Amino acid sequence: QVQLLESGGGLVQAGGSLRFSCAASGRTFASYAVGWFRQDPWREREFVAGISWRGGSPYYADSVKGRFTISRDNAKNTVYLQMNSLKPDDTAVYYCAAQLLGGSSYAEKSYAYWGQGTQVTVSS
Repeated sequence: QVQLLESGGGLVQAGGSLRFSCAASGRTFASYAVGWFRQDPWREREFVAGISWRGGSPYYADSVKGRFTISRDNAKNTVYLQMNSLKPDDTAVYYCAAQLLGGSSYAEKSYAYWGQGTQVTVSS
């Protein structure tokens, strides 16, 4: 079993940047597909970005494409989400999720392991 710990949330002005980290313990993270999801009080949890365990091309929700970048450093057992040009609509709790030997998936149910979430607030 893998444990996930997110960090990097906070308060930022519109147009600013933040970088999330999702650190894994308990297993070698390289064998896990990783996805980032987010949820705010008014919407269901939604997919943001993902990367398969095979190191294939990352994939993104249309709402963040061109602004967010997901990457992984397997030596550090960490996946990152770089968020640029942030908008107030990006305000949410962001979750890191992982699935052993997972492929490319936008679906929550594809991921068995979840972090505790970290809050991002983007002010206008």
